[in-house]
Amino acid sequence: MTFLTDYGIEPLTLARSVEEHGFDALFLTEHTHIPTSRKSPWPGGAELPPRYSHTFDPFVALSAMAVATKRIALGTGVSLVAQHDPISLAKTVASVDRISGGRFELGVGPGWNKEEMANHGVDPKRPTARMREHVLAMQAIWSADEPEFHGTYVDFDPIWSWPKPTRRPPVLIGGGGPTVLDRVLEYGDGWIPLRVTLETLPEYAERIVELRSRAADLGRGPVDVTIYGAVPEPAAIAAYEEAGVDRVLFELPDRPDALSLLDAWAGLRS
Repeated sequence: MTFLTDYGIEPLTLARSVEEHGFDALFLTEHTHIPTSRKSPWPGGAELPPRYSHTFDPFVALSAMAVATKRIALGTGVSLVAQHDPISLAKTVASVDRISGGRFELGVGPGWNKEEMANHGVDPKRPTARMREHVLAMQAIWSADEPEFHGTYVDFDPIWSWPKPTRRPPVLIGGGGPTVLDRVLEYGDGWIPLRVTLETLPEYAERIVELRSRAADLGRGPVDVTIYGAVPEPAAIAAYEEAGVDRVLFELPDRPDALSLLDAWAGLRS
């Protein structure tokens, strides 16, 4: 996964190289913009890196990458869906899914930048509740010929909206908070916790067991877990696998020369 920026790796070169190196998926981040106020603290530290304000639109970029590749899964890690109109985004996602031949996965998260949310008319105190309704509304649009939705944040009477995706795109719920498993089980198809270190991995291993136990109680099949920003080391990969993780995403830096890392990371495949 990477922050695809206008000063970094050329998008189609990246997509082709990821596929040629034998990787299974390529995920892109999303920020529509970054307010200059900088009131919201960045979870990663004091100084916000420039990549946050230079990202490509992931859906446009992934559409182009779909044409340039044949095999790899293409996804968002993560899309801030609460900041989108759900009717429009449902069509965008369905279009990318059709163009990619059913290879698209929608990673979603509420975001962390309160000023960014406010610029989109999203209450910074309720982004998760809005995200829930946006996802549920999109799932209704993807699945029904005349979908309708009536909620607190999204409300529409029956509509027509095509194309439909090749199948309902998997929705991966981002985050690691205390209620994230509830969201995964209600309207998600997978869980995508961020940057799980080896020190915190035992805690996440217990949560993976809980997630799959609760899914079984609901009559669901196994729920896939993807680690965003995994440690690219052999011992770490073995530890993630032992903990029940299905897939790891390595974070490729937003530098034009970062493609050289793919050679080393390809050797980590089991």
